[in-house]
Amino acid sequence: MKILIIEDEFELVESILSFLKNEGYTCEYALNYEAAIEKILLYTYNIILVDLNLPDGNGFNIIKQLKTKNFEGGIIIVSARNTLDDRVTGLNSGADDYLVKPFFLPELNARIKSLIRRVNFKGSNSVEFNELKINNSERLVYIHNESLDLTKTEYDLLLFLFTNKGRVISKESIAEHLWGDYIDMADSFDFVYTHVKNLRKKMLDKGACNYIQTVYGVGYKFIAN
Repeated sequence: MKILIIEDEFELVESILSFLKNEGYTCEYALNYEAAIEKILLYTYNIILVDLNLPDGNGFNIIKQLKTKNFEGGIIIVSARNTLDDRVTGLNSGADDYLVKPFFLPELNARIKSLIRRVNFKGSNSVEFNELKINNSERLVYIHNESLDLTKTEYDLLLFLFTNKGRVISKESIAEHLWGDYIDMADSFDFVYTHVKNLRKKMLDKGACNYIQTVYGVGYKFIAN
C-alpha cells in the first residue's frame, strides 16, 4: 500500500513516515500545497493524508483536485481544526475520515487499516479469489489454504496487481508504486520483470492459476476471472 502524507510540520511527517514504514507501507510526503498537487497529478496512491492548513494553500482544494482526477483510494484529513463545522465540511468534501491533532500514531494506523478494508476489501481484513486468499491485516497470502512465502516487495506487488484486477498496469506504474520517490534513481525497470517472475513462479509452484499475464511492450495484468 502506498501512502502520501501532505503535512507542513516536518517533525510530524518524520514521525508518521517512520511509524508507517515499520508497518510495511510505502510512503511519500509533500510539505506544501504546490508539492502535493504535483504529486497527485503525476503519481498514484492508495491512501492520502491531508492537512487542511498548508503554508501556500488549502487542503480542501487538494481534495477537490483528487475528486476531479477520479481518485479511487482513501482520503484522511489530519488537522488541528476541531469544530463540528470543520469535520462536517471535511467529510462532505469527499474525505473518508477526519483525525484531529494531536493524535497517537497507532490510532492513525488503525484508521488507515479500516479505510483499506473499506476501499479494497469490502470491510473485511481478508479477501478470497478462487484458490487465492490475501489477509491484509497480517500481510499473509494463502493458496489452497497453504501459506505462500513472499518478500515484502512481492507481497506489495501482488496486492497492487490484485486490487487492479483486469487493468493493464505499466512497468513504470508498478516501479513507482513499489519504490516511490526512490524510483528516480533507477536506470531501468528491469527489476520489475524480476519481481514479477519470482512472484509468478512462487504462485504457480503452490498450484495457483497463472493470474499474472504479461502485456508485451506495456506491463502486466491480473486476470479478473
